[in-house]
Amino acid sequence: MVEQDTIRLLRECDSGVKMGISAIDEVMEYAHSPEMRECLIDSSRENEKLKNDLQEVLADYHDNGKEPNQIAKGMSWLKTNVKLKMDESDSTIAEIMTDGCNMGIKSLNRYLNQYKAADRRSKNIAKRLISAEEKLSFNMRQFL
Repeated sequence: MVEQDTIRLLRECDSGVKMGISAIDEVMEYAHSPEMRECLIDSSRENEKLKNDLQEVLADYHDNGKEPNQIAKGMSWLKTNVKLKMDESDSTIAEIMTDGCNMGIKSLNRYLNQYKAADRRSKNIAKRLISAEEKLSFNMRQFL
């Protein structure tokens, strides 16, 4: 049970971190202020580090991780691009990123509760990912 919950939690974290990196990449070219660009770059770096840490732990379990759900990814892409075509402001980017962070935080907390038997290492990665999402959401508030 521990190993099964651990792998499931790690897979969801892997999917989430990939979704986050993709979302940042999508909005980066629209960011106007240097401060916003720096916030996005910092978050992307942090997510890449978490992704690498996840891949190491998943490899220990001989698992390849999980790609984001294609429907969710497509809906995210559509929402992002429609909003940015209507208004390419930093405020719009902040709104998109804050909404995404909030969804990620909610999902990751749900998975932490669902996979209670997961090992401490995977739970710590999930908590680090939640913390990264909270940090980006907080940093985006100045641009709303």
